[in-house]
Amino acid sequence: MAAAVTGDSLAEATLQLCRVQSVIGHEAALCDALEGWARGLFPAEQVRRVSNSLVLGQLEDARPTVVLLGHLDTVPAHPGDGLPRREGDRVHGLGSSDMKGAIAVMQALCESLQLSQLPVNPVVVLYEREEGPYLENGLGPVLEAFPALGRAALGIALEPTDNRVQVGCVGTLHATLTFHGRSAHSARPWQGENAVHKAGELLVELNALARREVVFEGLAFYEVMGITRALGGRARNVVPESFELNLNYRFAPGKTLGQAQEDVRQFVRGRAEVAFTDLCPSGRVPAHSPLYAALLQCAGAPPEAKQAWTDVGRLSTAGMDAVNFGPGDTAQAHQADESCSAAALLRSYEVLAAFLLGVQVR
Repeated sequence: MAAAVTGDSLAEATLQLCRVQSVIGHEAALCDALEGWARGLFPAEQVRRVSNSLVLGQLEDARPTVVLLGHLDTVPAHPGDGLPRREGDRVHGLGSSDMKGAIAVMQALCESLQLSQLPVNPVVVLYEREEGPYLENGLGPVLEAFPALGRAALGIALEPTDNRVQVGCVGTLHATLTFHGRSAHSARPWQGENAVHKAGELLVELNALARREVVFEGLAFYEVMGITRALGGRARNVVPESFELNLNYRFAPGKTLGQAQEDVRQFVRGRAEVAFTDLCPSGRVPAHSPLYAALLQCAGAPPEAKQAWTDVGRLSTAGMDAVNFGPGDTAQAHQADESCSAAALLRSYEVLAAFLLGVQVR
């Protein structure tokens, strides 16, 4: 008989996961450890590995399939981050909120519930490289290798949501804007054309650009556009002949990638060369899904819009209804000395266990 799941047991499991480093691109050790755990719990044919990603459970089942998803990777550590540790109710460690606490919750669900006896068929997907570019994300190859996942009734991405059901997700794209000029000695700038100065008008417009509210399925999403990186200049006494800006655009559900790209072109209006470098689709809101409605009842709170990109966008493209729900603190994700609470871990476990069992919890 499985031991009782407590906040303390979940916090300890999270701590152990945090002790296995898995910065993006280096997930093998954590994947190995989780594969070993899974092989002690699932039949051999239900443990599948694609590179450093795992798919656990029965893919073909008469019951509606619910996919629980979590990524194995973390962002790089901050300077001065200490070793993973417990301090009172909180677990401190890189990835504790985003999202090793969620992996601990999924492990506890698999260990404590009779998966074959549930009214739904749970499948767990743990994948690599979520924190990087869309085309390098490990969930893509997993969905290609196992197309049955796209037919699941509901996906739950256990991203940090403060235990709120967050639906949809804003799409995101990155574009390199290149301004061209002509080099010259900085003492005689009239002999050249300063590419940095040519960006000034566009930067002023961006600085004044207000967020745009878009209501989709009754939820407010915000479209925002801004510069996140800048690169230009060869020497401090040379007028720069080239200047590059990274433009990040977050756009609401209901807008296609093509439409979002056109928005950027319309804003730039030919003032710079535009090259799109990363394109991530928005995620739809599963407004008419009975399983989504059941999860909301178990969570005991109204849905919120996901004002960020998650793999709900990728799952929507694959044809799967999906939502975000996880124990991590949104304010802790990617922060220095990241942490999560034992109480939040337990709450997430209780809500998801009740949902999988077909009961309600408050």
